Amino acid sequence: MSFHRGDVVYGADPFKGADYSRPWLVINNGSHPFHGEQYVVLALTSKTWHDGLLEVHNDDWTEGGTPRQSSVIPWSVETLDQTDIDHWQGTLSPEIVTQAVSKFRTYIAEP
Repeated sequence: MSFHRGDVVYGADPFKGADYSRPWLVINNGSHPFHGEQYVVLALTSKTWHDGLLEVHNDDWTEGGTPRQSSVIPWSVETLDQTDIDHWQGTLSPEIVTQAVSKFRTYIAEP
């Protein structure tokens, strides 16, 4: 199964180790050179410990969802291989995906 921008997938969390998984928001578009094999993703969390998280509300989901209230961590970027993904959880609206990517860009843009 190929995933697309806005899909939330559940898969490996290399930040915590081989035995951990978490939800991830796919942010790349179809022009990614390895689309379908590899995805650029931002982490989701149910924690509320830090300012700057982008809260995901129930109406931000166009399909599916997460079992607990979640937020996008816009500075937590990763590349996941297709084999790192356990399953699809849902799809977020284009508006929240655009917000997440815009916030991510603030961390990598020239000052």
